[in-house]
Amino acid sequence: MAGKDSMRDLEEAEKKPLWQRLGWLAMIWVGSVLALFVVASLMRMFMNAAGLTTH
Repeated sequence: MAGKDSMRDLEEAEKKPLWQRLGWLAMIWVGSVLALFVVASLMRMFMNAAGLTTH
């Protein structure tokens, strides 16, 4: 009965303080932005190495 387990997990998550839940949200957002920055920087570096420039 996965439904009961997921409901219990949801109830436990709602018991955590708001600042803690928002902290996790902020950390996930910052992590995703940093990951996107790293990927974009690597792509730009490889494109510059291949001679593709914007000017």
